[in-house]
Amino acid sequence: MRRRPKLPLGAVHRGHRVKRRRGPWWRRPVLLLLSAVFAGAAGWYLLRGRSGDLPSPATLVPIPAADTEAGPAEASVDPLDTAAEAGDLIPISEPVPTEIEAPSAPPPSPVFAPGEKNFRPRPPRDVFEAQIALTRDGLSPGAIDGAWGRITRNAVIAFQRKHGLRVTAQLDTKTRDALLMVESPLTTYEITAEDFVRLRPLPKGWVERAALDRLDYSSILELVAEKHWTHPNQIKRLNPDIDWDKVTTGTRVIVPRVFRRKPATQPALIVIHLAEKTLQLYDANSRLLAHFPCSIARRVEKRPVGELAVEEAARDPNYTFDPENFPDSAEAQRIGRKLVLPPGPNNPVGVAWIGLNLPGYGIHGTPEPERVGRPESSGCFRLTNWDARFLVDLVYVGMRVQVEP
Repeated sequence: MRRRPKLPLGAVHRGHRVKRRRGPWWRRPVLLLLSAVFAGAAGWYLLRGRSGDLPSPATLVPIPAADTEAGPAEASVDPLDTAAEAGDLIPISEPVPTEIEAPSAPPPSPVFAPGEKNFRPRPPRDVFEAQIALTRDGLSPGAIDGAWGRITRNAVIAFQRKHGLRVTAQLDTKTRDALLMVESPLTTYEITAEDFVRLRPLPKGWVERAALDRLDYSSILELVAEKHWTHPNQIKRLNPDIDWDKVTTGTRVIVPRVFRRKPATQPALIVIHLAEKTLQLYDANSRLLAHFPCSIARRVEKRPVGELAVEEAARDPNYTFDPENFPDSAEAQRIGRKLVLPPGPNNPVGVAWIGLNLPGYGIHGTPEPERVGRPESSGCFRLTNWDARFLVDLVYVGMRVQVEP
């Protein structure tokens, strides 16, 4: 008996169309239902995986270039000091842009929901969040600005050494996993009437500054930025809809959620690395407790090397202006007498002073924290105000200070 040839469904054989065999009546509705369920589950998974908990504003807007103004003795700028787009975790082997163009139109407001009820621990998503995580671990990247550069790279190296990771100087996968964020990177700050009471105009002249009752913040933007250890331009990026010249009491501002805890062991040694422009704190067992970027003297001959010791420490110090220390200043020679400048964050030594047993030398804060990490001082070692205040509470008279080339 001859077999009938196999034909595709719908073909015509001897004048008759081959009929499609149908399965049970219930199969088609069940298949449609299963397809809808799988499609919904896949969509939910992709949306959850991409959106996460709180989108970081640093991934939504470009980050401004860091302040690269240098003193007269600084002939060039390290390209790693310039800002990169903060949305990317940039390995140092890749070229870093030297300039970031400002957007032609204001960026959209970042999506933000205060609180941590829905926050799930996760690695940092970008440089901005990595800087916040480093700060919480006691390893300061200076003023948080979302930009990858030498100062943040040094903080990453310190983190890798502190936690026994391979030192890559990059935000690689293992480093990001170890930099686990257990709390939300952002929070809100409400401007208060007390904040406005603190504001003082900052005169240019020494005599005018000495006449003030306090060298406090000169603007609300400066106050908010310094209170949250952040570059003023980054605060602007986080709050693109705020007109900082028209801020009123009750205005709510998005800011990084920053904090750090005191070391678990007693500090025993400060090590200042002149080449890296860093200051690190160790305990008696050589365990790294804290890391800070540090400005050093412009002139090489004013950079001491060797063993020093802490001789005194003070919070919110006055500053004695002595014209003899400013021989090249026409204003100083015209004044011709000593002046005592009041305390405050805009005091020449910031909010903390740690005097060393070398006359005229100390570790202190600065009225321009966003410039810390560049050689710009007359001989002392400058930290950001928040780093200096943290350190001054940990040191003691007689504590060793090792300055290395």
